[in-house]
Amino acid sequence: MRKLLTPFLLVLLLGLTSLVHAAGDYGLATGDLVRINVYNHPDLNTETRITEGGAVRFPLVGEVMVSGATADEAARRIAKALEQGGFIRNPQVNLVVMEFRGQEVSVLGQVNRPGRFPLQKASRITDVLAMAGGVTPTGADTLVLISERGGKAQRQEIDLNALFREGGMNLNVQVANGDILYVSREPRFYIYGEVQRPGTFRLEKNMSVVQALSVGGGLTQRGTQKGLRILRRSAEGRMEELQAGLADLLQPDDVVFVRESLF
Repeated sequence: MRKLLTPFLLVLLLGLTSLVHAAGDYGLATGDLVRINVYNHPDLNTETRITEGGAVRFPLVGEVMVSGATADEAARRIAKALEQGGFIRNPQVNLVVMEFRGQEVSVLGQVNRPGRFPLQKASRITDVLAMAGGVTPTGADTLVLISERGGKAQRQEIDLNALFREGGMNLNVQVANGDILYVSREPRFYIYGEVQRPGTFRLEKNMSVVQALSVGGGLTQRGTQKGLRILRRSAEGRMEELQAGLADLLQPDDVVFVRESLF
């Protein structure tokens, strides 16, 4: 279960798009299709779109402004209009968003179809990733979600593989209009010198030097584990040479050098 692009995970992603999620704190917008039901008054049940002016047209009360309100808030406004107009005493109104319009999220970076995507229903991270075609083979296992809630910008880093572990679905947060999802390039390390397969490789989480040697095919007959070196870029941007032990953990863009044995 290494990448979201594998057939198994992709099926999971596509399957998740069919789940119906509650609208939560989503703010209603122009063009949204809503279904309104009034308990014990089936003749008033209505399916309508929010007008350009941000209102719904409802029997008996006419237009009710709902733009920017949540589904629950909009239902309360309609109930209040019915009661104040003397039409129904203590009306029980329920409003459900059937289709979202005018709401978009951006998916950038290492996905198969980067771009802007409309939210036509309450959507979560997996839904949007599926619309973007999944993560490419060179994509990282983490995603950055940039959003604005309550006027404050937020940045959240999400472990994509953890979404499919037990209890991980709490990471599958709901997205909203204007959110940005970014998948960076996978972290890499480099290995050269006396190894069977020198080159560039994917850096797995908590990867040690000895694991890196294994990925590189192991030592050549002339290679030695003594005097291993790591070239690492410092926070100031300088390349530093460090002595490495087999249990040391690698960092992104590390360069592992294996020396030739002198004997």
